[in-house]
Amino acid sequence: NDDKTFRNSESLLPRHPNGYYREYTVKTPGSSDRGARRILVGAPDEKFWTDDHYDYFSRIREGS
Repeated sequence: NDDKTFRNSESLLPRHPNGYYREYTVKTPGSSDRGARRILVGAPDEKFWTDDHYDYFSRIREGS
């Protein structure tokens, strides 16, 4: 189920045209299914993390 379009239906991330964000699963230890952890990617420098299945997002910043 990775590299699928994330629709951003609730507009929790910055608004962009449909198909802009892609979704990737992060393995959740102890989970028998995909679990709740995801990384969402827009532009190469625009990445977000959620560990609660889209209730809250944190921006991933690379480097410093």
